[in-house]
Amino acid sequence: MLDLSVVELSRLQFGVTAMYHFLFVPLTLGLIWIIAIMESVYVMTGREIWKQMVKFWGALFGINFAMGVATGITMEFQFGMNWAYYSHYVGDIFGVPLAIEGLMAFFLEATFVGLFFFGWERLSKVQHMVVTWFLALGTNLSALWILIANGWMQNPVGSAFNPETMRMELTSLWEVFFNPVSQAKFVHTVSAGYVTGAMFVLSISALYLLRGKHKDLAIRSMTVAASFGLASVLSVVVLGDESGYSTTEHQKMKLAAIEAMWETEEAPASFTLFGIPDMEAQETHYEVKVPWMLGLMATRSLDQQLPGIKDLVESAKGRIENGQIAYGALQKLRKDKSDQEARKVFAQHKDDLGHGLLLKKFVDDPTTATAKHVELAAQETVPHVPSLFWAFRIMVGCGLAMVLLFGYAFYLSAKRRLTEKKWFLRVALWSLPMPWIAIQLGWWVAEHGRQPWVIEGVMPTFLGASSVATSQVWFSLIGFVVFYSALLIVDVYLMVKYINLGPNAFAEKKPVKAAPKKKITSKKGAKK
Repeated sequence: MLDLSVVELSRLQFGVTAMYHFLFVPLTLGLIWIIAIMESVYVMTGREIWKQMVKFWGALFGINFAMGVATGITMEFQFGMNWAYYSHYVGDIFGVPLAIEGLMAFFLEATFVGLFFFGWERLSKVQHMVVTWFLALGTNLSALWILIANGWMQNPVGSAFNPETMRMELTSLWEVFFNPVSQAKFVHTVSAGYVTGAMFVLSISALYLLRGKHKDLAIRSMTVAASFGLASVLSVVVLGDESGYSTTEHQKMKLAAIEAMWETEEAPASFTLFGIPDMEAQETHYEVKVPWMLGLMATRSLDQQLPGIKDLVESAKGRIENGQIAYGALQKLRKDKSDQEARKVFAQHKDDLGHGLLLKKFVDDPTTATAKHVELAAQETVPHVPSLFWAFRIMVGCGLAMVLLFGYAFYLSAKRRLTEKKWFLRVALWSLPMPWIAIQLGWWVAEHGRQPWVIEGVMPTFLGASSVATSQVWFSLIGFVVFYSALLIVDVYLMVKYINLGPNAFAEKKPVKAAPKKKITSKKGAKK
């Protein structure tokens, strides 16, 4: 059996590198659209202040873009390093969107990044603006393909297990691309990135106004950020509801764990506003509930019931027992491919093969598992409820706070009173980390909430890891942490440096006119 410490270390390494990487990605996703809006205003008005704004915010975008690339490339190598069996098992499907992201979206980004920074003197104003908009499109395409891959892990459509090759194989590229979970994750994630970009511009502009510096740039930037941020944060709320509805359809255990809903309630279910989940007792203490709210949000109906954790565990037991049968039939097929009876039995139970594989954590051969093993495997389908419960509520709290912040910023910008409210400028400045906190918690909910699956219902996480020594994973984990920490320090240093320099570092330098030559005359007044 696989050393489970290797699995946990591999999970820790991927989680740490992913969280580092996603410190940079959301900012680039949102900031480039704000830059594109600013450059469009520059092209329409011809005012140099807007060009200066594009160059200033563009420099900060470029720093984060470089860091995002550096931290993102190493993540893909981990699939071969630490998740070799996962790559073998689903590489035909999972590799497609990753390959498209690398060949199309990333190269599109890289090309237009070069044109953006080095094309000011070589392109016309309109041509450079078009480049900026295409750069914004490229960043979103990169996110699209990555989230298609991630969405497939959450809802593995367009694929089937082939007993001949013992691998998952692609059956419909269309279904993979238009997976409802992927689409919901994409729009929700990029909208969160837009909020991050808007908050960054709002906070840095507030810093300048508090210092009494660069007022022309700060006021204009805050106005753009307030409008763009308000639209984006409202989109996050609406699209988050859609993402929750998708979870109801495809990941019932994740939803039940987020809500710490141990028992199945009568429809429509209540939303737990506050509580202290207890994994050992399987109940939630000191609950404060809002009647009907969860049922209306999660099912958009009054009569659809949401199953609780305990009922889902009972359902998992039945699927695990079916998976035992599928696994036994599969072993017979491996010995004799002409065994038609085994092929028929496997076809009847193949949808539950993944659940049968959960037993391999406790026994080498799932067909020998006892009722006790089935019970243990069923309990494994419950993720860590308290962390999901609180992560979701803090994330939502941050989102609602940002709705109020951007709403008030929009009001002040419309009234041209951004410089009057010093308390608001301080709140805007100190709110800078808020979108990052919400995003990191959102990824925790999304990824930890689907445990114990690396591919929902298909492949348990512990089976996907490579057969490597614990010391090797420790070595690479420490190496990644040191390398990424150094990159983060460099990123913060460069950001602070250019923010302190301000937009004057990017002002157009006007050529100095030569002084006119003096006319030399003789004492008699004759010109020489």
